[in-house]
Amino acid sequence: MTPHRTLVLVAHPDLESSRITAHLTAAIKDMEHVTVHDLSAAYPDRRIDAAREQELLRTHDTIVWSFPWHWYSVPGVLKEWMDQVLTYGFAYGTGGDALQGKRLQLVLSTGGPEASYAAAGYNRFTMDELLRPLDATAHLCGLEMAEPLILHSAHGVDADGLERHAARYRELLSVVPAAAGR
Repeated sequence: MTPHRTLVLVAHPDLESSRITAHLTAAIKDMEHVTVHDLSAAYPDRRIDAAREQELLRTHDTIVWSFPWHWYSVPGVLKEWMDQVLTYGFAYGTGGDALQGKRLQLVLSTGGPEASYAAAGYNRFTMDELLRPLDATAHLCGLEMAEPLILHSAHGVDADGLERHAARYRELLSVVPAAAGR
């Protein structure tokens, strides 16, 4: 049996200037079974090598999308990646079963406090509601959607809070899901 492998797709428009996503990425880079892939660094021109990306997906069991929440969605580089990589015949549709049974883990940060993501909050919707398009994408592709790891109020988190969150992230990636007996 091959060991469980995790692919972390980091989708930040400027990881070098990031405080949160960069710290979380650095916190997991040394994990033996984890492949960290910075999409903006790999594709500064946004010309995604779909064949390369699809091969990466084939060789990993858990897929992590790590990103800051931008305008109630994923950053543009991740959306571009989705459009070019999650294609008919590969990720869904006739013969599109390459991702069946793999796990999708979202790791994201928001600027707003958790309370703002409620019917009475200024964002009007819960994170579960706002993440439905990604859940639908996972479902269409046969991916099992894991409970998202969300850091709210990212702008105001102090160093200790960020360290605690990074430790939770490492712990999350250390656990092999029960269904991962691929």
